[in-house]
Amino acid sequence: MKAFFKRAALALALGASLPAYAALSSPDGRLSVDVTVSPQGEARYAVRRDGAEVLLPSPLGMKLEGMDLADRLSLGAASPVHAVRESYELATGKRRKNSYVANEQTWTLRNPQQQALDVTFRVSNDGVAFRYTVRGPQLKFLSEATGFAFAPSARAWLQPMAAAKTGFARTNPSYEEYWQKDIPAGTPSPMAGWVFPALFRSGDNWIALTEAGMDGSFHASRLAVRSEGGVYRIAGPAPEEARPGEALLAHAEGELVSPWRVMAIGGLDTLVNSTLGTDLAAPAARPAASWIKPGHASWSWAILKDDFTNYDTQKKFIDYAADMHWDYTLIDALWDQKIGYDKVRELAGYAKKKGIGILVWYNSAGSWNDTDMTPKDKLLTRESRVAEFKRLHEIGIKGIKVDFFGGDGQSMIAYYVDILKDAYDAQLLVNFHGATLPRGWSRTWPNLMTAEAIRGFEFATFDQSLQDPVAPHAAMIPFTRNLFDPMDFTPMVFGDIPNIRRTTRNGFELAESVLFVSGIQHFAEIPEGMATAPAYVKSFLRELPRSWDDSRFVDGFPGEYAVIARRAGKAWYVAGFNGSGSEMTLTLDLAFIGKRGKLITDGAGERSFIQSDIGAAKATRITIKPHGGFVATFK
Repeated sequence: MKAFFKRAALALALGASLPAYAALSSPDGRLSVDVTVSPQGEARYAVRRDGAEVLLPSPLGMKLEGMDLADRLSLGAASPVHAVRESYELATGKRRKNSYVANEQTWTLRNPQQQALDVTFRVSNDGVAFRYTVRGPQLKFLSEATGFAFAPSARAWLQPMAAAKTGFARTNPSYEEYWQKDIPAGTPSPMAGWVFPALFRSGDNWIALTEAGMDGSFHASRLAVRSEGGVYRIAGPAPEEARPGEALLAHAEGELVSPWRVMAIGGLDTLVNSTLGTDLAAPAARPAASWIKPGHASWSWAILKDDFTNYDTQKKFIDYAADMHWDYTLIDALWDQKIGYDKVRELAGYAKKKGIGILVWYNSAGSWNDTDMTPKDKLLTRESRVAEFKRLHEIGIKGIKVDFFGGDGQSMIAYYVDILKDAYDAQLLVNFHGATLPRGWSRTWPNLMTAEAIRGFEFATFDQSLQDPVAPHAAMIPFTRNLFDPMDFTPMVFGDIPNIRRTTRNGFELAESVLFVSGIQHFAEIPEGMATAPAYVKSFLRELPRSWDDSRFVDGFPGEYAVIARRAGKAWYVAGFNGSGSEMTLTLDLAFIGKRGKLITDGAGERSFIQSDIGAAKATRITIKPHGGFVATFK
């Protein structure tokens, strides 16, 4: 506020016109957002934390067919400030019970034709969010003026958005690129923009940008290719990213509401501890029923690939899951041809006797890509989808993995939501692969267990050039992709990968089981590799919680290393990994745990473990080998 009055005084001294102005602060008063409209009608917002600028004045507005709500605007009425208080539970996430507290206010912007754009801001202690509402008989979205303006000194950690209809069988975009790390703000994307979440550092503050609140009526967005002057603008999907013959961009009758544009702001601890991505998602559309059970799964395809999608191998992996006290076995692509529905029914019955649920793979695709793996075309219409899901439920299947989606157009986002709705009605859990970022769907649809949207473990089995960067790539994930949404990275292998020299140590692989959050954790390791692990590692994996009551950031830096503590009941699990090629010794504050536990970390060899006792104190020292890691349990 002081800065505004200084600007106002200068403007008066110079004889300039004052901009229209409004402000809103967080409950603790540390974060604030200012909204101004210049005499030329340019709407801007700016964000401050503890008085320091986090975002410079950044553009607001959107354009619809017949409605220009981005230029020549005036600031109209404002609603009273409203205190938002919400509590909710997540079946899958970093924290089971969540509370969201924020101050909310809506400001109305008007164009010369008196058409209105409502901008609703929410400011919480860990971030700022806003969304647009437009009303009218026929509303057709054209473009969005929204931007995020960073200081010239800001740095960025960003993943490029792949161009539509590129890559394997024209299946991009699937949010599966490597991050560009610590680059100057304003660096143009080498591809088709930048994906969410997007991570920035400005001064002492970190900022994670994303969006939330996707109900199927709006397309998903990304940051534009170019960001001149450090202004990152919202961009929409490419024309190819819609279902054939259906809508690319948002449209509505009566009212059009955008997703929330979300900014988590603070130190790295604030970002990693934040749940803004689900706080701003719509409340659960269906209750979290008793059949919705997070868990751990065996999965043959990661190491063995298509040739082993057969009856005998899948039966072996059911036995493996039962021996490891896990919950599910995933049967991947081509099961309908290589095993068949009747034999899958037999496998489901066999698995049930052992306390294991069966998950099966589907190809989402119609004609939007060139994939030919089956089952295919079963989910394209609601009639076909409901019939297929009914059949799966009747033969005892517990969930589906749906792959190869076609992008972020409105009709494609609606397709995701329709699958979640119909799967819930058939009591089926859902895993999206070759997919978009979930953007808070795990709150709205509790049967969504996980989603890929990451260059996961499977890539590192294809070629050595994709294995070599795994460690620093994985060290980005707790700060970006897995920040708010569950993620199916399919982690962990201790043995051999055919034709690949693994570059991570066993401690790194084991740490992923705790560091990466997924409603169903599909472990890549096969029985032969698990047999090389010592008994105490197997015991750890047998007893590993299926979901977390709480999580706490301990230490880390994007792309270099991460240490996070997670709690289930009264037990704490602390895990860390080192994405760098140099050994590091960390001094960790674990005083909040306050008891002794067991540490599993890397032994002398790259594929060995060692176990020891560990105390949880104010200054707990742990050494992590290059591309190594650890887990510590305190029960």
